[in-house]
Amino acid sequence: MKSLYWHIVLTTITVMMLSSVLSFVLANVFYQYKLKPVNDSKITHVAENIQHFYEISPEREREPYLENIGTLGYQIYIVDPRGNGTFYGGEFRDQRLAPSVIKQVQQGEVYHGIKQFPSRAFITGFFDNTLINTIGVPLQDGGETYALFVRPNVSMQFGELHIFLAVIVVLIILLSILLVVISTRYIVNPITKLTEATRLISQGTYHLKLNVNRKDEIGRLASHFSQMAKGLEQLEAMRQEFVSNVSHEIQSPLSSIQGFSQTLQSGEVSEEQRQHYLSVIESEAKRMSQMSRQLLMLASLDKEEEVLEKTTFNVADQIKEVLLTTEWSWREKEIALNMQLPEVMITADQKLLHQVWVNLMTNSVKFTPKGGTITIRLYQDENNCYVDFKDSGIGISEENLPYIFNRFYKADKARSRHEGETGSGLGLAITHKIIRIHGGTITVESKVGAGTEFHICLPLN
Repeated sequence: MKSLYWHIVLTTITVMMLSSVLSFVLANVFYQYKLKPVNDSKITHVAENIQHFYEISPEREREPYLENIGTLGYQIYIVDPRGNGTFYGGEFRDQRLAPSVIKQVQQGEVYHGIKQFPSRAFITGFFDNTLINTIGVPLQDGGETYALFVRPNVSMQFGELHIFLAVIVVLIILLSILLVVISTRYIVNPITKLTEATRLISQGTYHLKLNVNRKDEIGRLASHFSQMAKGLEQLEAMRQEFVSNVSHEIQSPLSSIQGFSQTLQSGEVSEEQRQHYLSVIESEAKRMSQMSRQLLMLASLDKEEEVLEKTTFNVADQIKEVLLTTEWSWREKEIALNMQLPEVMITADQKLLHQVWVNLMTNSVKFTPKGGTITIRLYQDENNCYVDFKDSGIGISEENLPYIFNRFYKADKARSRHEGETGSGLGLAITHKIIRIHGGTITVESKVGAGTEFHICLPLN
């Protein structure tokens, strides 16, 4: 099985090789169409200079002159009128030359073999050491016309440079491959860690620490992955806690119902006890029914905005309606209501917001002692509607405030609830969820013994 590491290594090396071949082809094309005419002109000038100095030199110095030119890095071939040829300098790899070319030069024409040299894909003409790849000029000697053919002796002029360039190319290739192998490991190593981390998460291990100290995309990916793993860990903990809380909340009333039912079946109870036990069974059944409705509501609210059925209505009228439906509870405790409810029109889900006001009012009544006060204030600005619920109840301790919107969270110790007042711990979670999916916010201020105040902000539209 090929790993990502070897995929990157082989791909990079393949790209390097293809780039090298393509670069050589493009360089050859550049030489053929741009540099070859320039090179032809330059060598033509050199051949004409050799011709000139040869013809003005004394006859005894002409042979040594050509030999010196050969040792200086040029290959020379001279053909006399009888077809006899003499070489000076390095030997040509291919010494074939058409007689017609020789005759053409001896007749006074210049032979541009470099310019006319055929183009090939992988051979730059400059380095092709053949006799046809030369410049031919006529040469006068003793009243006769010779043919002089000249080209640079590349192996002599650039011999060490060839070796040097070859060493550089080989070292570049080897070092590039080595560095690709090493650098790819550096690139792939975080991905390998992420792959292993993914495997662990799929097995239920969420507590992971990825030591990837990088600032690039892979580093950000590792950082986001760590955050995701932490979120999954928290989500799993919440899920387990949720299942545990649901099980506990259901088990408690079921145990009560079962216990009192068995007692009633025994027949050894008075009429007064029987009525009491039946009322407890009814109360626990109502509690389970309420909790199931709240769980269903939370499940539907998790769909977020899909559940919203928005209409435009008066928030003040809705809150007043809630106060009327809960009148028996706050009047029974002789709670004074302080209301500031001007008309405020809002576009929202009327049924869900009705549940918000019911939850907040029920909480305020439940934890406000007899003879206390509940203040409800409604106001608005250009974009938002604000509702404050303030009670003079027993308050919430500072350490419990951050958790009151969690599902099944009940700050019983701080609130010192009376027997029979224990709720499911879902009311404020539902309230928070409804406010959030409307794009609003809910905050709370409270001190033990000094009451609690909820601040709700909702967009008007």
